[in-house]
Amino acid sequence: MTSSAFETVTPDPITYLDRVAATDLGRSYKSRMLDELEIRPGQTVLDLGCGPGTDLSTLAEAVTATGTVIGVDHDQDTVDAARDRTAKQSAVTVRLGDVHDLPLPDHTADRARTDRVLQHVADPAQALREVRRVLRPGGRLVMGEPDWSTLTVDHPDSGLSRAYTQYVTDEVVRNARIGSQLARLAAGAGFAVPAVITVTPVFRDAQAADKILGLERTTRRAVAAGYLTEEAARRWLDHLAGGPFLAAVTFYIVVAESS
Repeated sequence: MTSSAFETVTPDPITYLDRVAATDLGRSYKSRMLDELEIRPGQTVLDLGCGPGTDLSTLAEAVTATGTVIGVDHDQDTVDAARDRTAKQSAVTVRLGDVHDLPLPDHTADRARTDRVLQHVADPAQALREVRRVLRPGGRLVMGEPDWSTLTVDHPDSGLSRAYTQYVTDEVVRNARIGSQLARLAAGAGFAVPAVITVTPVFRDAQAADKILGLERTTRRAVAAGYLTEEAARRWLDHLAGGPFLAAVTFYIVVAESS
């Protein structure tokens, strides 16, 4: 089942986050999220689930020296990396914390963002209530999340494609359909939702897709979980490696405003 076309070793989380941010797709959707935040100089901006600080410098440029950027992440290693990367930027602070119980007073911030974070948390609705608590009246939250149930990887045997996507949706991502649920969850947390933007990246190169999707690693896990047989997995990977290749997934950018 192993193909030399695909990665077999899972990258560490910091490497993976940096990798995605460096792609054309990463730069494009992050730029759109930044535009939707409508940050003004002097504001306080939260990056919730900031990881190794990938976006903190960009946010610091937007608020200028008169503003403040606060990154929050639950993982000590990524917090340490973010602090190292932003050590010379006086506008940025990074805190260890849980998005379900933010280490911040009420009405702290003017803007907040979450970028592919809510798909992994235990309780997205509680996380959104916390964000609303720490935002000032008139504050704005911009969230970016995929809906993994929309993942399409083309294959002559459509049943294999369905089985692969079903495994990703059922087992790989905790809140796999969160992208299409964000507007409803934000409204339930008390936000107004003035905009929902969809972005559908299309991958035509198998190796480029593999850098994000981990095609072979995920296939191996799907076999172990009983979603694919060894023989089906071999046929699946052989076609993906040999091409032609096409994969797509819908990514949602949701704008929410507090009152």
